[in-house]
Amino acid sequence: MSIFNAMNASASALTAQRLRMDVISSNIANANTTRATVNENGAVEPYRRKMVEVEPSDRNFRTFLNKATNNTSNNPASGVKVTSIVEDEEPFKLVYNPTHPDANEAGYVQMPNVDPLKEMVDLMSATRSYEANITALNASKSMLMKALEIGK
Repeated sequence: MSIFNAMNASASALTAQRLRMDVISSNIANANTTRATVNENGAVEPYRRKMVEVEPSDRNFRTFLNKATNNTSNNPASGVKVTSIVEDEEPFKLVYNPTHPDANEAGYVQMPNVDPLKEMVDLMSATRSYEANITALNASKSMLMKALEIGK
């Protein structure tokens, strides 16, 4: 077991939370983008909200076996990894605005499925997680520094 396991776990979480904040920022920036992609029919579609999927980085049999048998000596903290960035399949919002260039025949415009309030809550959550991991990283660093001072 390495003395850097806690730091590696915090570092992987910092990377995942930073990516999460970047994706959320992109969602907020495109909250009013009505022409983001072209679908298979050739029609333009609004921006679709994106989300980051995260899972534990060590998902092998040994990890689960050690956890089941309460054997933590060979079960180091392995951190997390981003598996994918997926699009939210929630339907687009319809807004009545007949003067908009992307309005359909009935005067409705398809707007992105991005809710700025939900995105701000997710951003605050990602920011708090990032800060918590920085605190854990600093605590690990402090413990290692104190361990080095023992030999003096």
